[in-house]
Amino acid sequence: MASISRSLRAAAPLARGIVPRAAIRTPIRAFSSTKLNKKHGFVGISEYAAEQLGDVVYVELPEAGTWVEQGDAVGAVESVKSASDINAPVRLRVLQVNDNLEEKPSTINKVPEDDSAGGGWIAKVEVDEEGAKQFEKLLDAEAYKTFAGAE
Repeated sequence: MASISRSLRAAAPLARGIVPRAAIRTPIRAFSSTKLNKKHGFVGISEYAAEQLGDVVYVELPEAGTWVEQGDAVGAVESVKSASDINAPVRLRVLQVNDNLEEKPSTINKVPEDDSAGGGWIAKVEVDEEGAKQFEKLLDAEAYKTFAGAE
């Protein structure tokens, strides 16, 4: 676990730990360039992170309404291999959590970047002005793909 987290932190100083989908600047989620903007979106983990973790057996969800500072834990995942925090890539407020993951944490392995009702997203979030400024400094989708491919 430590080597995954260390590698990802080195690649994106502002997105520490397991890189959340939001760490990729295809607006606040890494898996789509169409449904997110600098104001709101979804946080979860990327397909690459899901593959590295292995079978997810538990997901710790944040509390709706909570403001989370950049770099602080917005949730956590536990797999058969390891446990890891999911750190906020920018300052954000949790609007809604994916309660389905409490009963079916393995959904993250099946569809980690899906923000539909049956998807593996962790939280729907909104971003304030400070978070929007931080957003501009994150890896874009192409840079993340290059990083993940180098691993």
